[in-house]
Formats: sequence, C-alpha cells, structure tokens
Amino acid sequence: MSLGSKGLATLIIFVSLALSSGVSTCDARSGRHWRQKNGPSTTMFRRKGKGKNGGSSHRRYQPSPSTGPSVPISPSPVVPTPSPGGGNGYTSPSPPPPLPPSPPSQASPLPSSPPPPQAPPLPPPEAPSQDTAFNVVAFGAKGDGVTDDTQAFETAWAAACKVEASTILVPSELEFVVGPISFSGPNCKPNILFQLDGTILAKTGARAWGSGLLQWLEFTKLNGITIEGTGVINGQGQEWWANSDPNDDDDMDAYNQELEKVPQIKPTALRFYGSSNVRVTGISIVNSSQCHLKFDSCQGVMVHNLTISSPEDSPNTDGIHLQNSKDVNIHHTNLACGDDCISIQTGCSGINIHNVNCGPGHGISIGGLGKYNTKACVSNITVRDVNMFRTMTGVRIKTWQGGSGLVQNIRFSNIQMSEVQTPIMIDQFYCDKTVCKNQTSAVAVSGVQYENIQGTFTIKPAHFACSDSSPCSEITLTGIQLKPLVVPQYHTCGPFCWQAFGELSTPTVPPIPCLQLGKPGGNHDVC
Repeated sequence: MSLGSKGLATLIIFVSLALSSGVSTCDARSGRHWRQKNGPSTTMFRRKGKGKNGGSSHRRYQPSPSTGPSVPISPSPVVPTPSPGGGNGYTSPSPPPPLPPSPPSQASPLPSSPPPPQAPPLPPPEAPSQDTAFNVVAFGAKGDGVTDDTQAFETAWAAACKVEASTILVPSELEFVVGPISFSGPNCKPNILFQLDGTILAKTGARAWGSGLLQWLEFTKLNGITIEGTGVINGQGQEWWANSDPNDDDDMDAYNQELEKVPQIKPTALRFYGSSNVRVTGISIVNSSQCHLKFDSCQGVMVHNLTISSPEDSPNTDGIHLQNSKDVNIHHTNLACGDDCISIQTGCSGINIHNVNCGPGHGISIGGLGKYNTKACVSNITVRDVNMFRTMTGVRIKTWQGGSGLVQNIRFSNIQMSEVQTPIMIDQFYCDKTVCKNQTSAVAVSGVQYENIQGTFTIKPAHFACSDSSPCSEITLTGIQLKPLVVPQYHTCGPFCWQAFGELSTPTVPPIPCLQLGKPGGNHDVC
C-alpha cells in the first residue's frame, strides 16, 4: 500500500474511534440523568409539600431511596419512625405535629406519638371501668328512704374489697337507710374509693340498734381508702338527743323494750380505725347522735372541703375527733356542732389544721387528757388561719387531774375570734361533772405559742389554770388583741393565770400581767 493509501486508512480508523467514544459518553450521561429523574428529587418533593393539604404524609413514610431501589421489595422496618428531614435534602415536616390538620386517612397507620392530650381518658373516680365499679343499686339497694339497704352495702363492699383501686358508687338523688356496718380489711385490696353522691340515713328507733354500739359506719384496717362526693351522711340524732338520759349508768346501756329507749352509749357516725392513707372530701355529715367523724390509730389522713353540722345544743356531738393518729391534715372545712369542733386526744402528733371555720361549738381542743390516771402524749400540733364564731372556747388545752405525760410543741396562729366566751385556755383541772377528786399529778404542758389571735370575747380573754406539781412552761404570747363584747347573759372579766410561766413577746390587749416570766422548777414527764 502506498503512503497515501496508508494515511487515508489511518484517518478512517481515527474517525471511527472518535465516533465510537462519543456514543459511549452520551449513554453514560443519559443513564445518570434517568436516575435523577426517577429518584428523590429535592425540587419535586418540595413542590409536593406545597400542595393543597400541606404535604403528603404517606409519601413521607416510604423507605429511604438512598438505601435501595426506588420501588421497595418488602416493607421497611423503619416505616413507623422516619428520621427527621427524610435525608437527601428532604424538607417535608417530620415528625408530624401532635394534632395534624390532615384527615385521618393521611396519618401513619402506626403512629409513634402518645394519644393527643385534648382527649385523655376519664379519671377512674369519674368513670370507673365495669370491672372496678360496684354500684350499690346493682347489689339490691332501693334508695327509697324506707327500705333497709344494709345488706346491699355489705355485699357491694365484699365485691369491691377483692379488686384493687375499686369504686363503690352511692348514686345521687337517692336515700339509703343503712344500719350499723363495718367496711373492714385487712385483706381488702388497697386504694378503694367510696363515691358518695346520695344520702345515707341512719336507722331510727331503739330496736334498730341494741346496746354497746360505738360507731355506725366504720372503716377498719385499710390502706388507701377515700370517701368523696357531694353526698350526705345523716345520723338522724334527734331521737338520741331527746331520749337518752345523761345520768344513766353504763350498766343501763341496753335499751328498754317497753319504753323504746335508745341506749345511753351513742354511736359515732363515721369512724376510721387502724388505716393509712385516708382521705375524706366533699361530703357532709349532719346530726350525728354523738361524734361525727373519728380517726383512731390512723396515719396519713387528709380531710378537706368537708361540712359537719348539728345543732348548738346537741350533746357531745364533736365534729372531728383524733386519737392515736399521726400526720393528719385538716383544711378548708366548715364545722358547726354541740361540742368541740376538733378534738385532739392522746397519741396524736404531726397534726396540721388550717383554713377552718368553727362555730357554734366548743372550739378546737387538745384533750381532755389523763382521765382515770392515764398517761397522755401529744406533740407537734399546728392550728392556723381559723375563724371562731360564737364558740365556748377558742383554742384550748384541757387535762384531768391525776394523769401523766406531756403536751408539747403546740402552735396557735392567726385565729380570728368573734363572740367567743374564752378565746385562750389551758385548764389542768378539767372536770365535766359537778365535783371531781383533787389529785396532785397532771399531764404537763410545755412549749405553747399563741400568735396573732384577735377578735372579741364575752367572758374572759385568757385562762391559764395550771398544776402546782406540774406548772405550764414556755408559753409565748405574740400579737394578742382581744376586746370585750358586752352580751346580756355574760359578765366579762380580766385574764386569769395560775402557775403559768412564759413570756410576752409583744404587748397584749388586754394586758396579761399574771403570766410569770422564766421557767418553773420541777421535772416534766417525757413521752
């Protein structure tokens, strides 16, 4: 082949190679462009996010295309929890807001967020489940104010006792006649709610009671028991007050069938014994034959928004009685009765009483303590922010002669007195009879603070009658302003002190010069 022919052949081969290389380059670019066209284009997804519904949530929960082909072969394990942003420039909102405006059909079938807060489940006291709610009507109670419903209440309790956090329902607008009954543990499950919205009526007539009954409705040895609602416990005590003779002896307790006379020992309307985490709120207790509400040997007690009411002349109708109980809080409660609004007895400590209205009645009392020569111990009591209206005493400590023990660390603060006979009293010679035997020993009283006690009195502003053998000590008076109110049936006089020692932190109105400064000699009992 000539040189010209060889050059021409070489040129043809070179052109052919160049054309072949150009086709290959075009195919590679075409393939790359095809992937981008069908892949997760940032521009395309942003356009979808601006659509009519503000985004496509089902598209957002597709498997990430960066980990495989664009069409998934099997469901991805990460469908319920897509990562924020979606990856690869994906900017549609993720995770979704708690309450998305899109229709339910666009939501994920497996949401990972909790239920929306706007529609929480109803709390158990308002809507207990069928498995935990026990309506006394379903157990045969009539609620007609005539039929004896005692057995229905007992049966409902027996069923509720076996279920933790159960609820006994006493429905509203019904009146249930119930005899003496004990809602007892200790084998009951904890945290039982007694939802009282109706009225519970005590039986009347001597035959319904018999003798020796100390309480009407009793809750014993329970952990976590609550009575709440808007209902009423009505002791119907009028018959007891009218027919019981205060001079009857204990051995005459049994009722006389001929005279139809009720027993001398009158029952407490509602009593808690040996229980912990007790709560009573919202209900009313009225016209108890004796004490309205009693806590004995209980711990962790809360009483609030309670109403207790009985006539001023109803005998021995204490409002709330505490005995051998610890960590008790009573507040925002109205008490009107014929005896102590609140009575604090031996074995009590850690008692906090505040925002209470008392009156009529005998005031708030610690005692009487040491009866029958017994030992009594009471400590760490606070009574504050209380209104007293037309009560016999305001804040009082009373002990019997012959007892032993100690009352200590007591604080009475911010008490408003209105027409109170004797606002401040310590009486170590307490006697509820005409004559009591004189005895030397006494329950000691020490560390009592009276702060910001103001208002009016009708007999005496302060009365400190303390024992010769065990004088009162560490009494502190601060901000006392009590003015006499002239009432026709009373004769007012000045303060009285006997063997009372302490200090006046501020001047008092009226002056109380009889309080001795310093500390007395002698030894106090130790509890």
